[in-house]
Amino acid sequence: MRSLIGFLFVLGTATAGLYWLSVRLPGEPRAGSGLLKFPSDLVELRELAEFLQYYNKEHHAYVLLLFCSAYLYKQSFAIPGSGFLNILAGALFGPWIGLLLCCALTSVGATCCYGLSNIFGKQFVIYYFPDKVAMLQRKVEENRSSLFFLLLFLRLFPMSPNWFLNLTSPILNIPVAQFFFSVFIALQVKKARENHSFLVQMHVILP
Repeated sequence: MRSLIGFLFVLGTATAGLYWLSVRLPGEPRAGSGLLKFPSDLVELRELAEFLQYYNKEHHAYVLLLFCSAYLYKQSFAIPGSGFLNILAGALFGPWIGLLLCCALTSVGATCCYGLSNIFGKQFVIYYFPDKVAMLQRKVEENRSSLFFLLLFLRLFPMSPNWFLNLTSPILNIPVAQFFFSVFIALQVKKARENHSFLVQMHVILP
């Protein structure tokens, strides 16, 4: 019970902080600041990108802070839907900087998720997913001598969703440094493969 209360406190604090950033825009933002929410479709993504591009001209640092905070929020709490934010990053910061930024934020956010699971979530993950945890535990023990390469393989050819790997890694006693760099390197490989699609999507959103 104490773990659940602690997690809810962290979630509430993070949510309040992100909301405060979204409503305390410096300067005098034009009409449309109410669009600052996570997009759920391409129409909302286009509207959000157009507003932030306008606002980014005079308040680049604040837009960067807001974007990074929103991205880390999603990754840290294993909330799906980062794909739209990847496209938004390319629209706001350019395709190459956007790609590197998303890779770095995903790695940091996944590590935050690792930490939250380690502090608050171990017993819940084991209780609700005993079979999947046991399966991954066997894989890890069988490949302990080449653990880093196993982690890369699981990211590139996932047997389980990435969010589940983030949650179970502390249970499997995976060192945090190996966890972080396996996420970062695997993302570089994935993004290199997906880069053409990424650029096409960005052009469709903001021609």
